[in-house]
Amino acid sequence: MSQKIGSLPVSDPPPTRAISGGDDPLFKGSGMTQRGAYAAVSYMSCAVLLVMFNKAALSSYNFPSANVITLLQMICSTCLLYVMKRWKFVTLSVTERNQSDSPILVPVKTLMHTLPLSIAYLFYMLVTMESVRGVNVPMYTTLRRTTVVFTMIVEYLLTRQKYTPPIFGSVALIVFGAFVAGAHDLSFDARGYGIVFLANIATAIYLATINRIGKSSGLNSFGLMWCNGLVCGPILLFWTFIRGELRLTMNFPDLYSPGFMAVMLFSCILAFFLNYFIFLNTTLNSALTQTMCGNLKDLFTIGIGWVLFGGLPFDLLNVLGQILGFIGSGLYAYCKLRGN
Repeated sequence: MSQKIGSLPVSDPPPTRAISGGDDPLFKGSGMTQRGAYAAVSYMSCAVLLVMFNKAALSSYNFPSANVITLLQMICSTCLLYVMKRWKFVTLSVTERNQSDSPILVPVKTLMHTLPLSIAYLFYMLVTMESVRGVNVPMYTTLRRTTVVFTMIVEYLLTRQKYTPPIFGSVALIVFGAFVAGAHDLSFDARGYGIVFLANIATAIYLATINRIGKSSGLNSFGLMWCNGLVCGPILLFWTFIRGELRLTMNFPDLYSPGFMAVMLFSCILAFFLNYFIFLNTTLNSALTQTMCGNLKDLFTIGIGWVLFGGLPFDLLNVLGQILGFIGSGLYAYCKLRGN
């Protein structure tokens, strides 16, 4: 990678990067590298901020389409990557064989190799959006926290990844805490539950695919983002067009409001870094670590969201469940840092 962006690590750097010390353990005996810890903390920071800006766009400004926000974020990320690559600020791969001067910037063979990742992302995105319907918010949050279990299963099926008893214990504590938090809302809806669990499976497959494709494609985190945008962008554009969401956007009264435009600008910038850190965290650490970071991020999001936006009534069981989830995530982080 160019020296100009030495502060932005990629997923699989060349051997010469090892001398920088970024791949050293976080501390003696740690199972996480310095770059891995950097990726995890950066992901959680970007994710919390992005939720706040998306919440402002959808709730404070009443923007009608979350899909269009996703589309704008993807277009901005892809355009930014193209400019950065053309100006040689970044590279998209870690080996010369994946360099290309064609308009798509990567060999067609490499792009085809990443198709499973793009398909997994589209499946994850569409099912996740649908999973919100038919299930109330507390129960949705509860069921989505069980994604860690599905991630462990998918990782074992794809890579035969095995985990230690302390890791299993931390996962069990998180799942138990999630059901404690949603105990007052255990209303059963077979279709709603089924779609949420399908979303959990889709999330697990997507993260496991990032981990697998990232290590076999020869692309770094920027390259994975680029290929994902090339494939998914046009499909999402077509999807929002046929659903009439683009027309709703053009008729949105605050579309050219300075405040709304500022919110969308920060949302797109944060989405770029968020996607980068998702790929980086998953390839440097693991799909399970990424899922755990997502759970830990949710706890901070709930707290900050309650302070900024309000609307969350106090519930002792919910608070207790969140605390159990926080302890479980902390236990996993401790096990990961200690190399267990």
